[in-house]
Amino acid sequence: MNMQSRSDSYAAAGVDITAGYRAVELMKTHIAKTMTAGALSDIGGFGGLFELDLTGISRPVLVSGTDGVGTKLKLAFLMDKHDTVGIDCVAMCVNDIICVGAKPLFFLDYIACGKNIPEKIADIVSGVAEGCVQSGVSLIGGETAEMPGFYPVDEYDLAGFSVGVVDKAKVFDKTTIQPGDVILGLPSSGVHSNGFSLVRKVLDVEHADLKAPVEALGGRSLGETLLTPTRIYVKSILALMEQVQIKSVSHITGGGFYENIPRSLPQGMTAKIKEANVPVLPIFTLIEKAGSVPRREMFNTFNMGIGMTVVVAREEAEKAMEVLQAAGEQPVRLGEIVAGDEGVILW
Repeated sequence: MNMQSRSDSYAAAGVDITAGYRAVELMKTHIAKTMTAGALSDIGGFGGLFELDLTGISRPVLVSGTDGVGTKLKLAFLMDKHDTVGIDCVAMCVNDIICVGAKPLFFLDYIACGKNIPEKIADIVSGVAEGCVQSGVSLIGGETAEMPGFYPVDEYDLAGFSVGVVDKAKVFDKTTIQPGDVILGLPSSGVHSNGFSLVRKVLDVEHADLKAPVEALGGRSLGETLLTPTRIYVKSILALMEQVQIKSVSHITGGGFYENIPRSLPQGMTAKIKEANVPVLPIFTLIEKAGSVPRREMFNTFNMGIGMTVVVAREEAEKAMEVLQAAGEQPVRLGEIVAGDEGVILW
């Protein structure tokens, strides 16, 4: 810790430099768990260094992704629980990167807060580190910005950035999709990190008892259910890539089925999905009933129980299911590709 750098004037304005140093020291143990072979720098420098291993890659393509956690953070504030939202932050970035077939390599986070409370910052970073471990990436840097007067003293924002690499020849090619191809779905863990503005309004979370058991949620509390971290699918998709020709992947985030799945389809192809095959989670049923939200709008806002979809040839569907199951997934067969420009058909 730097014992020479201190400014009483800056502290009087609301920014405690020494608290920042203390936070860095507390988070180092968590960060150490994420180090992979390519990570070359220690936390605290001006830039994160990562050595790119291009073994077996003839035409490397870098793929980047950036995102935040959104208003799900309001639940963390209300619950005073900050060690899981970092997983969400990592997930929202690396799940996008894997959609083109790239292996995520490293991650950087950005935390902006009203007051730097070192223990809270370390809690947040512990979640980021866990997300990095789950996705096999190194946490090689980040930034904590103390911004009094801009954020309330007990609130913060969290965002991240990740970079991956893929051989150009192995980038998923959605133009190969044709009628009869099969759409597989990988289950979500809950609401993930999208649609929380609607969730908060419909369930009135600011005034709800977030810690009381809820029968409709199987006895889990509302707060625990909503704070469940976003699932990270990186290792499962990487395992599938080794044995099956993946045609496209879609990360089901904000916009639900109707916005995200068409992004992974070529013009003239439509995803025909049997609604009964979607493993709708209890939290979505609760939201739908509490807010009288039309079913189509539910599928146009939330993941509804499916966090990622994968398109493969019909003859490889069973093998893909087996590979995904071996990777720890519980895949479901959602439907198939048909000709048309409807984007998504739920029937």
